[in-house]
Amino acid sequence: MTARAALVLSALVLSALVVPGCDGRGARANPPAPTQPATPAATASARTVKPGPSATASAAAAGPSGPIIAASELTWVYDQTGVGPMQVVVRLPRRRAGQRFPVLIAMHGRGEAHKGPAHGARGWVDDYGLVTALERLHAPPLTAKDLEKLAAPERLARMNAALAERAFGDMVVVCPYTPDILAGDRPFSAALPLARFLVDELLPRVHRETPALGTAESTGIDGVSLGGRASVLVGLDRAEAFGAVAGLQAAFDSADAPELARRAKRAREKNPKLAIRLLTSEGDFFLRATKSISRALDQAGLSHELRIIPGPHDYVFNRGPGVYEMLVFHDRVLRGRAPVP
Repeated sequence: MTARAALVLSALVLSALVVPGCDGRGARANPPAPTQPATPAATASARTVKPGPSATASAAAAGPSGPIIAASELTWVYDQTGVGPMQVVVRLPRRRAGQRFPVLIAMHGRGEAHKGPAHGARGWVDDYGLVTALERLHAPPLTAKDLEKLAAPERLARMNAALAERAFGDMVVVCPYTPDILAGDRPFSAALPLARFLVDELLPRVHRETPALGTAESTGIDGVSLGGRASVLVGLDRAEAFGAVAGLQAAFDSADAPELARRAKRAREKNPKLAIRLLTSEGDFFLRATKSISRALDQAGLSHELRIIPGPHDYVFNRGPGVYEMLVFHDRVLRGRAPVP
């Protein structure tokens, strides 16, 4: 099968799995998840990622000296966790010895959840253009083509101005498999086992085995669609572990808004500096629901960012404005800077 055919097939699968509704009721579709054979525990693999010629920007900045260490990729395999078999793909940035970076946990969408841990965990890397976006952010300016011609000219100009003012610093991007445990009418409590794995087991390993800064304020969580639902629920539940909680086209309904506002209020009580962002798009199934959640946060007096940009709820959005908005937001906020206005 050609790469183009694979992308088309993936998009068709996603369309079949998520049924759009006027109020974000695509989250209610709940086909059975495929089974995945267990894999041996405590195994890992690593490979070097060939960077673009301009990807030395942050590594060459003032800081630790010594030879450049190439960008690389790790795969961690867990035979069993509280949410079943798990794989995690970790992208390490190009760097010098001793250089440390923020950490972003990036959760994929429901289409990848049905591919199983081995393939699903690679959603951001293989299907959403993560590596290409990281390389382009080191070599601005970004173009309309980079964002799949979905960016408003004014927004693209602001992102490029921010990159010109301060170079993209990069981060450790951690991509866990997102199991399909949160779709349909399942209670928000279904996210608790995932939160325990991500915060109590995965993040400590990230801090031990990668060039992570290793602090809560330099750690973010984000995701798209089902992954956005997961990232928001996990981030608000374990707010003490994160500096930023965000969701891209997060799969919620308007009816979820009051409960999410209550959870966000508790999160801010635990972590007053927690940054919260909701990003949706004009063609998103969950646009109305995201606006409702934002209004509920406003009514509760909770500062947050609501951003509505062009684009559909589809792979082209993930590879275009979705991945770039996610990376630029966390690169800035997790370093204590304001997001791009």
